[in-house]
Amino acid sequence: SEILLRLKEGEETILPMAFIPPAERYNLMPKIDRWVIHHFLAYLSAQYSDPARPVNKLYSINLSGCSLNDESFIDFVKEQLKQHPTGVKAICFEITETVAISNLQKAASFMLELKQLGCQFALDDFGSGMSSFNYLKHLPVDFLKIDGNFVKEAAVDHITCAMLEAINQVGHVMGLKTIAEYVESQAILDKVRELGVDYVQGFAIEKPQKLN
Repeated sequence: SEILLRLKEGEETILPMAFIPPAERYNLMPKIDRWVIHHFLAYLSAQYSDPARPVNKLYSINLSGCSLNDESFIDFVKEQLKQHPTGVKAICFEITETVAISNLQKAASFMLELKQLGCQFALDDFGSGMSSFNYLKHLPVDFLKIDGNFVKEAAVDHITCAMLEAINQVGHVMGLKTIAEYVESQAILDKVRELGVDYVQGFAIEKPQKLN
């Protein structure tokens, strides 16, 4: 399950595309990322306070490039995981391909350090960059989230479908689990299943739900 953020202003719900770009522009994303991690790990601790009821899901949290460049951010994450150990093996951090490539050494180091604690990582929007496969060899990720542009046209465009199939196959050769984004219809769902993609995300499966 992916943790999605919404901004509430009175009765109005503001979607990320309305507030994330300004937050990035004014360097507020590290604060938002910290807020999400702190509150969600606290939520997990409260939901799974009974040792006999372990966490049985994997939850993914998106991280911004600004946070990755914040030298104190990894210490914050480690401290939060120490305070809420319930969430350590239940968390998969998502980093977009473009952010990872532009910060390759830092991204790899960040991933390795948190993977040692038990966290997992997904490379988001894979395929959107210019040299994706070359860079992929240097990033210790667990999941490959295939860019939605390769997914949403796969059922109707044979060239896009071939690209999706190639990305999926390379991911499997590297021992990664693949995730198809933007699975918004039964036709797309049938196609990604036919290609052997491991997991799907989109309205054809379920729409976003509030945390219970």
